[in-house]
Amino acid sequence: QWVYNILEKKAEADRIVHENPDPSNGFVLVPDLKWNQNQLDDLYLIALVHRRDIKSLRDLTAEHLPLLRNVLQEGKEAIAKRFGVPGSQLRIYLHYQPSYHHLHVHFTALGYDAPGSSVERAHLLADVIDNLAMDPAYYQKRALTFPLRADEPLFKKFQEVGKV
Repeated sequence: QWVYNILEKKAEADRIVHENPDPSNGFVLVPDLKWNQNQLDDLYLIALVHRRDIKSLRDLTAEHLPLLRNVLQEGKEAIAKRFGVPGSQLRIYLHYQPSYHHLHVHFTALGYDAPGSSVERAHLLADVIDNLAMDPAYYQKRALTFPLRADEPLFKKFQEVGKV
């Protein structure tokens, strides 16, 4: 609900750094709640797409390339303009598995070791775009590994079926 409240401007409208209102290829860029915005060393923003039919990396196809390219390009430009941090100093990625099932993209300072920014969970947006350009159904076919904590319900399900 938090995501939809932001997209509908019922919450945090004053925190929006950038918005592309296009319903298919647009998004809202907001500071992540983990970032206090006092320094740029731990810069952390989230792009929330307007589309509600894309839950995670698994749903992405070549049809979504215009959206993903918008998020990448406009997100970098907005951060450079607002915070003076060039795109070359950003890590831009998606999580798999995501913490909530509405497509969102993380923008963090390159030097910041943000939670979930490691290779086991983070998929760089530029790589996602390239993969989909090569194979429109790349993320429907590819095996995706991801870490799970022992206390996560999904881990327990894997244990129950003998997959751990």
